[in-house]
Amino acid sequence: MASDRLSTGIPELDQLLGGGLLPGTLTVVLGATGIGKTQLGIQFARQGQSQEGESGIIFDMTSRGDSQNHRDYAERLFDWDLRKRPVERISPNSVWSREESRYDAMHIFRRSGKRVTISDMEHDDWKEWKVELAKKIDMAIGYFYGNFIHGVRRCVMDGIEPSEKPRDSFQFHMFEYVYHQILRKEADWVARDLFRAEFRKNAETVEQHMYDHNDIGCLLLYTSHEVMLDDMLSRPIESGDVLSNANTIILMGKTRDGNRMGRSLHVAKHRGSACDESIVPFEITEDGIKLA
Repeated sequence: MASDRLSTGIPELDQLLGGGLLPGTLTVVLGATGIGKTQLGIQFARQGQSQEGESGIIFDMTSRGDSQNHRDYAERLFDWDLRKRPVERISPNSVWSREESRYDAMHIFRRSGKRVTISDMEHDDWKEWKVELAKKIDMAIGYFYGNFIHGVRRCVMDGIEPSEKPRDSFQFHMFEYVYHQILRKEADWVARDLFRAEFRKNAETVEQHMYDHNDIGCLLLYTSHEVMLDDMLSRPIESGDVLSNANTIILMGKTRDGNRMGRSLHVAKHRGSACDESIVPFEITEDGIKLA
């Protein structure tokens, strides 16, 4: 595993994390809608330009058609014009072309308009949706592989919406596949999943475009039911919950001091590294998140 830390793009947060995030691991940022998760994600992704020479990518799993404002934040904070990949089947061979594969963002479910949880669906609806998910997975393989072979080493996954049980969320199913079967898989095996019967034909080119999956950092933005930081600190973690499998957990929530409301964050978990356990106030400014 690479030893260099991945900067979050927020120096004060890097200090809390003992120097930054560990590559090859999962970081979950948990907080309610509007608390600042997306800004943090954009800052982390853009920091890749300075640290690795390539900005990170945004994989948006929101299904209801409402915008996560990634493009607006990127333009306002960094004058960064996010290049979005169209949601359509593209030939696997297009990954070798930087122009055809190096996209900054992809909104995988933007044309779907489906309800959020599996329990919302009738049995036949879920069977039909699983077929749709399989198509989306094929697109995701091409999207991630095409970016990684061109130097991207960090990704932000957004759009896991609240559900009573994580396993009831089809966004969670998509995340599980992407994380375990793409991000944490050796490059040549991801290529096998992409090219399938044509892998042998592309094997030599695959060998020329190898990357180390242990260098890739993943930031998952996970929307919580809880709004107050105190409630998040006392939240039980179920077995199999994405939080139990994360290397690092950053909680972002509202705080109350008398008749004033504020925002604070806390590094609740940072396995394999020393970290500051303070609860730190932050503000959302025109330049992004600023810690006190």
